[in-house]
Amino acid sequence: MTHTPTTPLPAEDSAAEPAEDSAPSKDRPTDTPAAVPTTRRAPRPGWLLAIVLTGQLMAVLDVFIVNVAAPTVRTDLHASDAGLQLVIAGYTIAYAVLLITGARLGALFGHRRMFLSGLAGFTAASLACGLAQGTGQLIAFRFIQGAASAMMLPQVLTLIQRTYTGGSRARALGAYSAVLASGAAAGLVVGGVLVEADLMGTGWRPVFLVNVPIGLLLLVLGPRLMGPPEEARGPAGGLRGGLDLPGLVLLAAAVLLFTVPMVLGPERDWPLWGWLMLGLSVVLTALFAGYEARLARRGGRPLIAPRVLRAPGMAVAVVRIMLGMAANGGFLFATTLHVQGGLGYSAMRAGLTFVPSAAAFGTLALNWQKLPARWQPALVPGGFALAAVSFTGLGLVLRDGGDGGFWLYLVLAGTGAGLSLAYGPVLTRTLATVRQQDAADASGVLVTAAQLGLLSGVAVFGTVFLTAVEGSAPGAHASADALWVTCVALAATAACGTLLGLARRVRHLR
Repeated sequence: MTHTPTTPLPAEDSAAEPAEDSAPSKDRPTDTPAAVPTTRRAPRPGWLLAIVLTGQLMAVLDVFIVNVAAPTVRTDLHASDAGLQLVIAGYTIAYAVLLITGARLGALFGHRRMFLSGLAGFTAASLACGLAQGTGQLIAFRFIQGAASAMMLPQVLTLIQRTYTGGSRARALGAYSAVLASGAAAGLVVGGVLVEADLMGTGWRPVFLVNVPIGLLLLVLGPRLMGPPEEARGPAGGLRGGLDLPGLVLLAAAVLLFTVPMVLGPERDWPLWGWLMLGLSVVLTALFAGYEARLARRGGRPLIAPRVLRAPGMAVAVVRIMLGMAANGGFLFATTLHVQGGLGYSAMRAGLTFVPSAAAFGTLALNWQKLPARWQPALVPGGFALAAVSFTGLGLVLRDGGDGGFWLYLVLAGTGAGLSLAYGPVLTRTLATVRQQDAADASGVLVTAAQLGLLSGVAVFGTVFLTAVEGSAPGAHASADALWVTCVALAATAACGTLLGLARRVRHLR
């Protein structure tokens, strides 16, 4: 929660919320020293946004940047297949499991404080990863890095929600969406550049060490420019009384049982234990929902307030965000496999291939709210429809085993534009319906939905691609045929997003 600026700023550009602890007490005489206005430094909204989005970009980059460094990690550390999988997946597993917990810790102990604490942990873990001398050390530090990201990232949306209002909030959320989407392509590009540069013979290590100077700079600037820390609002019962530990255990177990098979299943041909874990995940999710509802009825403090899930449009928003991010994750993964494996692109060239998609996503994420008002209701279903058409076009222009030429970049731009329209307006409008005190819970839910969507997309569409190419003679044509099958599946997923929007409009008209 931010504090009222000592110098008033235009509401459209700052709109920082007054802090609960800055208001004078009704029981305190106004002539006492305690009532003298403080000189605590006010947050600077522009700087706050730049700091939190840079932290977010680093965390998103690290989901993807290690993929292109995997071959050199294997060679340098003599990593086994299982060890290399955990180096890549450990970050994502810890990150996904702890996101909701990170959101609640921010609500209890201050979003600014938790962001900076998570950033410090992420920076330290990045340094440890870059200096790791063995596969076991690298796996452990990657789990720590993911846990630190989970403490840091949920605070980004909440800080934006609490610092901005109106049009300025929509622009800030647009920037958030742009960073989230461009981070995937940027991770592939930056990872490829750093690995191929082999700085001073360090091989793969700069993909982690690059975070250290950036993180240190943010840690220096953050306390000065993000405003004073909020007062911790944990209840008298302490951490145990405010964190809903039974709910935390149930949710963490459910997410873990979902995440592990989604990350490791495709590489291991979907063994029986993976399906059993997914089934148990559904059971634990139902138990979690029932427990949270009972806790709320008893007047307790559930990990996710039921009223947040009942907020107008929240359930549909979660489905749409998962569909959009699943399509995005599957598209990036399958296309990367094709251009690197089928077309023989280098890591850097493969990353640069996605620049049109990332640029289109970012441009629309920042500007969709400027489109005419009469277009706004059609943006989300229209975005899903454009993505479906673009996925189909992507499969067609690459189906002959060639590089697609100009048409490839055109359909990639269409893909980025469609996914941006499918994601940005949903996020902004959903958060606009949530009460200020529920911003942390809503942020945790939506960020978790996005991450689980990405994981599901990589797992499901990666399996579609790898199954389609299995048994074929290696080469561009076999890979292109597999990509075509995957693109059809991606287009069908995007079409579901369009149909969901149309169904809601028909129900509303009735």
